[in-house]
Amino acid sequence: MSAPPSNIPLAERVRPQTIDEFIGQEHLLGEGKPVKKLADTNTARSIIFWGPPGVGKTTLAQLLSNVWKLPFYSLSAISSGVKDLREVIEKAKDQGGALLFIDEIHRFNKSQQDSLLGAVEKGVITLIGATTENPSFEVISALLSRCQVYVLKQFEEKHLEDIINRAIQKDEYLKSLKIEIKETEALFRFSGGDGRKLLNLFDLVIQTCIVKNKVVITNEAVELVLQQKLALYDKSGENHYDIISAFIKSIRGSDPNGAVYWLARMLAGGDIRFIARRMVILASEDIGNANPNALLMATQCFQAIEMIGIPEARIILSQTVIFLASSPKSNSSYMAIDNAMQLVERTGDQPVPLHLRNAPTKLMKNMGYGKDYKYAHSYDQNFVNQEFLPETLSGKTIYEPAKNPREEEIRKYLKQRWGEKYGY
Repeated sequence: MSAPPSNIPLAERVRPQTIDEFIGQEHLLGEGKPVKKLADTNTARSIIFWGPPGVGKTTLAQLLSNVWKLPFYSLSAISSGVKDLREVIEKAKDQGGALLFIDEIHRFNKSQQDSLLGAVEKGVITLIGATTENPSFEVISALLSRCQVYVLKQFEEKHLEDIINRAIQKDEYLKSLKIEIKETEALFRFSGGDGRKLLNLFDLVIQTCIVKNKVVITNEAVELVLQQKLALYDKSGENHYDIISAFIKSIRGSDPNGAVYWLARMLAGGDIRFIARRMVILASEDIGNANPNALLMATQCFQAIEMIGIPEARIILSQTVIFLASSPKSNSSYMAIDNAMQLVERTGDQPVPLHLRNAPTKLMKNMGYGKDYKYAHSYDQNFVNQEFLPETLSGKTIYEPAKNPREEEIRKYLKQRWGEKYGY
């Protein structure tokens, strides 16, 4: 039997060595898909991989570096600064180019990101950034415009099964054991779709449960190994998505007690900007016009914590969480824009009615652009009945006010104006 590796995690021991060995992300790596094309055509370009932890962002960067035959440098945005970036850029100049992988690139501030621009633009550096955050919020527009953003998905159960099976077949130590997998539910549940976490959990269970060169994997065995760890909030993000889900659902469910509890759990992770940004989204998605002040409150919270920082920012976050959780709820704005987008997808590019078109030239005026448009402020109560949808969609109700006091007033207002046209 091979001796168990003393310090190399299983996830590192079985890391894919070629693009073809990579499991999952078929929408990017299947035949004819965008990242596979970049590899097949040996086309190096700057990329930002956006996705949850443990889905292969670092591995893909290393594999592309091998395919493109570029020297590979790796920095973590948590521990690196402008000085480290400049050192890599100077080395890349001497080598005629290099691939720089920046993990958690969303943690770089503006000046750090600015320092990359010139090197990326000139091709000295081919940048691959990895982020768990929406890059449109966290990456400056000048750098974002020079990169292609690819979204990586959480592994599905079939991918997790393949990852485990390949590890057993590939790793020298695991090959020397008799491994019987009776149940996988707990393994998959506690890994949360994170391939790295799955492999290292699998390795931990094997080390703990091995008896005379044999290991039997059951849900009970996995749970016993992890029972001391389940209450922890992982600052690196492995349990992040479960806790943020509980946080959002507590606010949506109007329970300030649950919401503040999950806020306290998240504060252990320290990323207060992520928490505040999620509340800005929730203020529109789940409260909306049932309490329009919710969006103002959440936005001001985001601005305030930037000025204050930890530890005092926890008080501002708590106040906002309680306000949002205690507010009446409505998702009507969220539903309205989704309804509108689905309508556009179904009906295509409907022509703008002539009376609503802009008429900056004489020719357009002669063609009837803007003709018969009625200026609402010229009429009683600043309203006049005219058509604002394409002719084929006339009378289509897209916004449906929710049943809360504020939106019942909106419904009453619209009913007074439009009568039966929209069914208000």
